[in-house]
Amino acid sequence: MQQPILEVNGLKKYFPIHGGVLGKKVGEVKAVDDVSFQVRPGEILGIVGESGCGKSTTGKSILRLIEPSEGEVKFEGQDITTFGSEEMRKLRKDMQIIFQDPYASLNPRHTVEKIIGEPLLVHGMKSKSERKKRVQELLEVVGLSAYHASRYPHQFSGGQRQRIGIARALANNPKLIICDEPVSALDVSVQSQILNLMEELRDEFNLTYIFIAHDLSVVKHISDRVGVMYLGRMVELTDKEKLYEEPKHPYTQALLSAVPEPDPDIVKERIILEGDVPSPANPPAGCAFHTRCPFAMDICSQIRPEFQPVDNQHFVACHLYDGRQ
Repeated sequence: MQQPILEVNGLKKYFPIHGGVLGKKVGEVKAVDDVSFQVRPGEILGIVGESGCGKSTTGKSILRLIEPSEGEVKFEGQDITTFGSEEMRKLRKDMQIIFQDPYASLNPRHTVEKIIGEPLLVHGMKSKSERKKRVQELLEVVGLSAYHASRYPHQFSGGQRQRIGIARALANNPKLIICDEPVSALDVSVQSQILNLMEELRDEFNLTYIFIAHDLSVVKHISDRVGVMYLGRMVELTDKEKLYEEPKHPYTQALLSAVPEPDPDIVKERIILEGDVPSPANPPAGCAFHTRCPFAMDICSQIRPEFQPVDNQHFVACHLYDGRQ
């Protein structure tokens, strides 16, 4: 078994809520609430869940773009939550992010050459001619042309802009890239091109991805393993084949029942969840999903289930599988 390149233990991110005349802290939003998982070198780990479940906050907390409230993030065996700003700046070479919105993540006042070349300059490539050559190489790697370097972001389509974002992430040969819903803002016809490009780049540059998305079919296409999040917590994690064929957690079962089938002759039984997602500012006691779960028992409202293995490399946080019921 390979040593994990990334190990996340008990990650939490709580945002304070301020109120009243004096603006005192009156509560907190539990955006990420005790998340743990590992990522092996060269694998693509998908993280799915509905909007507001804490997927993106998890990714940004791992990179310390948002400071975690608690927990441990080990990258190649080192806990990076203890790193100072200079250590983190050096580490950014190995850990990169591709943002969700290609329209917002590129500076409209900079040329493509400057956008992609800036990380190279920051990490020590002082020669302008070397940077120019590297930028042209990167553009061709992501399916654009060298002459695009002199253009500005507004002169490109959404898919082309995302390719520029990918080139920028690749600039310093990173080991881990966190992909924060990289295709959700793109047309469906362009999504598959970007996904195929990312798979090719993974093989070519020996990359490891954490792929965050809310589209289950996209995650199934690209991921090796998939983790499902609900209200700031990881509820299930396993190989994609196992997850899609034998989902254990009731929330995963409901999510997968909503995925449309391309074959009109296949009739799927939809699992309709009652009620709304609770507020992360005031999550329910016990299992966060018990207020909407069709299999909820008394214990679910009292004791929070452990995120534990129920099968070989199949982790679930549910009292149906912990032997207590």
